[in-house]
Amino acid sequence: MKKLSRKKLIFIAVSVFAIFSIGAIGLRTAKYYPFLFQLLFKKEISLKKADHNINVLLLGIGGGTHDGPDLTDTIMFASLNQTQNKITLVSIPRDFWVADLGSRINTAYYYGEEKSKGGGIILAKAVVSKILAQPVDYVVRIDFNGFIKAVDEIGGLDIQIDNSFDDYEYPIEGKQNDLCGHEPSEIDFLATTSAQLEAFPCRYKQIHFDKGLQHMSGGQALEYIRSRHAKGEEGTDFARSKRQEKVIEAFKDKIFSLGTFINPGKFLSLYSILEESIDTNIKQDEFDDFIRLAQKMNNAKIQSAVLDYGDSEKGRPGLLVNPPAENYKGQWVLEPRIGTGDFSEIQQYVSCEIKAGNCKIEKK
Repeated sequence: MKKLSRKKLIFIAVSVFAIFSIGAIGLRTAKYYPFLFQLLFKKEISLKKADHNINVLLLGIGGGTHDGPDLTDTIMFASLNQTQNKITLVSIPRDFWVADLGSRINTAYYYGEEKSKGGGIILAKAVVSKILAQPVDYVVRIDFNGFIKAVDEIGGLDIQIDNSFDDYEYPIEGKQNDLCGHEPSEIDFLATTSAQLEAFPCRYKQIHFDKGLQHMSGGQALEYIRSRHAKGEEGTDFARSKRQEKVIEAFKDKIFSLGTFINPGKFLSLYSILEESIDTNIKQDEFDDFIRLAQKMNNAKIQSAVLDYGDSEKGRPGLLVNPPAENYKGQWVLEPRIGTGDFSEIQQYVSCEIKAGNCKIEKK
């Protein structure tokens, strides 16, 4: 019997180990076989064919024990142009008033889900499409717990913070309905006061971020993009949108730098986390196309547009105004500056941003 060389023996041992390792993974992930096969061997991208960019609506919800778990805290429209290798992000404030709903836009997904399972995506898609006059091809809704786990799974994110800021009114999960020592009979009155921090101090905590490069865990990244009551410039929807853009880009860059898509263990772990936290109308056989599209547009130029009420101190006009609360059931809302339900100016601005970018908003 011919004696095998040491090099061949090592090769056989490694091969056997690899086969058993792959087999072990396969027993746990058999349902992913079709997906992985498509990802590895299918080259062309065959998402919905249309005469427009691929448009995706991104929604973020509190989920879990958050107050109003299906209310969308984050609403972002993304238009992907493969030809120009450009992504346009349009942030829509959750307080945007929608007359058809008789409520703010952040209730669209919630109302839709109340009527029927899957209705949240349908209603949110219809509402945003009407406001922007842009088709919405796909909707992705993720809850914040899934976001935290996904960021932690890839080892956190490195974010360049533009301005130091403090937010003394960041909500503590699970404390949304805490009475903070008040009697139940006082709650209805206190709930309508403008200074909620003074009325219910135990429901909030202070968060702080220093200017400069910071490595963030999933929890820190979530606080960074959710903060709505920061002192100064960072307390605006415009600044919040910029923070969200930074985190999205950092998440994208981190995934590609890790080679996540060619690392089966890392990929399946991340896939499993997101699968449990996402509601979407993307079909199972389209997932691989989205990953391939992400790879193709890895170095795409990202530009952002924000629908807000501007910044008078800096001379930056906005497209929205804050009308008297008594006209809207006592709620703090935003509506088009040219009139309730008139989205024409918003639609022209968004169309310009998608086609050209860096579009100016004229002072009214």
